[in-house]
Amino acid sequence: MGLETPLHDSHVRLGAKMVDFGGWDMPLHYGSQLEEHHAVRRDAGMFDVSHMGVVDLTGGRVREFLQRLLANDVGRLKIPGKALYSCMLLPDGGVIDDLIVYYLSQTSYRLVVNAGTRDKDLAWIRRHAADFDVDVRERRDAAMIAIQGPNARALTASLLDPARRSSALELPPFRGLELDSWFIARTGYTGEDGFEIVLPAEAAVATWNALHAAGVRPAGLGARDTLRLEAGMNLYGNDMDEKHHPLESGLGWTVAFDPQERDFIGREALESARRAGCLEFVGLLLEDRGVLRSHQKVVTAGGLGEVTSGSFSPTLNRSIALARIPPPVSLDVQVDIRGKLHRASVVKPPFVRQGKALISV
Repeated sequence: MGLETPLHDSHVRLGAKMVDFGGWDMPLHYGSQLEEHHAVRRDAGMFDVSHMGVVDLTGGRVREFLQRLLANDVGRLKIPGKALYSCMLLPDGGVIDDLIVYYLSQTSYRLVVNAGTRDKDLAWIRRHAADFDVDVRERRDAAMIAIQGPNARALTASLLDPARRSSALELPPFRGLELDSWFIARTGYTGEDGFEIVLPAEAAVATWNALHAAGVRPAGLGARDTLRLEAGMNLYGNDMDEKHHPLESGLGWTVAFDPQERDFIGREALESARRAGCLEFVGLLLEDRGVLRSHQKVVTAGGLGEVTSGSFSPTLNRSIALARIPPPVSLDVQVDIRGKLHRASVVKPPFVRQGKALISV
């Protein structure tokens, strides 16, 4: 049996199919992955993401520390609650993890890291934090629930005291806010609007039940994966890892090379890769029958590439993928599916955002 979140028994009572995910016992679906996917795109769904790591950093040099630790520039964060997406890199540019950092104050930040990498993340963070006299606190006392979909914010706000609702509903995208015992952020991993809430572990079950009663549908890892793939969002271990750097993983936009004097870990390697050129990260639409899956070979004019994430898209009703291919990029490629080449078109992700297809189907 794996690790359990505070909501484990709630998932079991709802009839969830439980699976191992990064050492955690997590719900794959509650009967229909397809219906859960559509609920998020069309209404509101909620995910237990308490397996994610919440890490609080404090200290007089914490900003200086994060400017060294992260490829993106936390110097951009000046408003309390403002969030930034970034990668944490090895000296050779490989991705240790991708994460969200929240600016709380001049001496306090919050990180949310991936479940499968939380132990190595914490070891790496603590190793470098010691040089800056930064205190690192993993919030094992917290749970986390993501509520996503076009009606997610309104349904979540209905649980709040009327005096607090406007603060939640007026929260700008990629901003967090302390509301009593909740830290509520307008972020997510589905391509839909919504909230991610960090709350005391002991309050998780009551909050989950209240959201369910308000009309928010529980959703599992299966729907979470197809939603994030449609939204063109990377999955750690598939689309990026320690063997691949952000520039070949579609994450060049998360690397802040300016100011030039900021010496973040991995900078020298990324500058060398930028000068030399690297693999391209693209979206694929399968034109023939079949399903795209990770590790399938992609045959292009420039040589062989590889599918990093692939699945059937419930919204588009066809197979889609993210892939890493050599330049030059052509619009038509072939994917090896069980020894047979299938036609695919190269597109620029995302495929779907805010419930709408962004590519021609």
